[in-house]
Amino acid sequence: TLRKPISQSSMADWASKNLNMHTQGIFRRRISISNMLSWNGGSIKKPMLITSNRAIKKEACEMFKLVQSYMGDRQTRMDRNHVALVTVTKCWSMQGLRDELYIQLIRQTTDNTCYRSLAWGWELMAISLAFFSPSPKFQSYLEGYIYRHLDSDENIAQRIKELVDLKNKKNSKSRKKRKQNTEEEGLPISTYAKYCYRKLQKVAVTGGKKGLRKPTVEEITHARNAIVTPSLFGSSLEEIMLRQQDMYPGHKLPWVQTQLSQQVLALGGEQTEGIFRIPGDIDEVNALKLQVDQWRIPSGLSDPNIPASLLKLWYRELEEPVIPQQFYKECISNYENPDAAVAVVQLLPELNRLVLCYLIHFLQIFAQPSNVGRTKMDVNNLAMVMAPNCLRCQSDDPRIIFENTRKEMSFLRMLIVHLDTSFIKGLV
Repeated sequence: TLRKPISQSSMADWASKNLNMHTQGIFRRRISISNMLSWNGGSIKKPMLITSNRAIKKEACEMFKLVQSYMGDRQTRMDRNHVALVTVTKCWSMQGLRDELYIQLIRQTTDNTCYRSLAWGWELMAISLAFFSPSPKFQSYLEGYIYRHLDSDENIAQRIKELVDLKNKKNSKSRKKRKQNTEEEGLPISTYAKYCYRKLQKVAVTGGKKGLRKPTVEEITHARNAIVTPSLFGSSLEEIMLRQQDMYPGHKLPWVQTQLSQQVLALGGEQTEGIFRIPGDIDEVNALKLQVDQWRIPSGLSDPNIPASLLKLWYRELEEPVIPQQFYKECISNYENPDAAVAVVQLLPELNRLVLCYLIHFLQIFAQPSNVGRTKMDVNNLAMVMAPNCLRCQSDDPRIIFENTRKEMSFLRMLIVHLDTSFIKGLV
């Protein structure tokens, strides 16, 4: 969890220390911080943030044009998907550009009188957060900015009207040009802000897209769609079940959980040495994740470590762990007592209980002596690799984390050995 968003005065203090102050006019007067952080229709001649890196200095100015192109404020021959892909790929490949992109998006979504441009700026921020996080230094500033827009729709509409009226008074010719821009197009800004706020909290922990393969157009499209349609990864169990209601109305378990589990077994995972311990190729896992999020399981899979790695990721990324936080203390208090450990499972909400029992039933297959001989993954090893995906310690104290890790493993081991999951066999 992130700390409480910093105040506006703290944000102003951060900006004064980190912004690369620009100048204008023949006397090179410095532009004020408020102007530096307000929508700009022109280009920039140096980065928004202070940097000594020459490559970043050059790329930052080009990236500002890409941001303007995506938002519709600059003409381009590229379609918006391709503009987003080039922008995201630059930042994904060059870590020093990431904060620069986020501060440019903050600038272009502040005092922007064109609602469509404003919405597209927030959309690009949401897409970017699917691929990389800001630096720890910039994270609290970005969080504070997003936080201020969680319930800001009326204020934004009023602010746009005020700015347009002010501009019309100064220049009557601008009336026709900007009239259509006050009309709302796209989602409410609060919808983007709420999505970005949740996404920032997750990407700050997970670190964004991993692997060697660069971002793809398919991943850009998927990241955009996720703003409105929640992903099967990183959502709550309730959201996932609600999403699959139309396609699989009779299912009592998440489709993603059962399908990936069955894929591991279909590819001979219970006979594969190091299953769940040896990770699948990260780029292959990413590709499978994209397909699963579109309700597809490709037929060409051959390595069981790929669905196994994605299955672990699905458990790990759940918004709330399979064993909800309020039961955590009870779990680590009963890590040596089989009856008490089983009793905790019966206290869980029905959906969580079914999902956990399905997982334990699945792990019990691998814990059979005939399979352990091949996989070299006995019940202790299985508990060690899966416990962090089911239980989450909230402490920041390394000693408590270390001590609880042992108890979490022991608790899950108790369930694998003692929990009766025979009822799961006929359940889907």
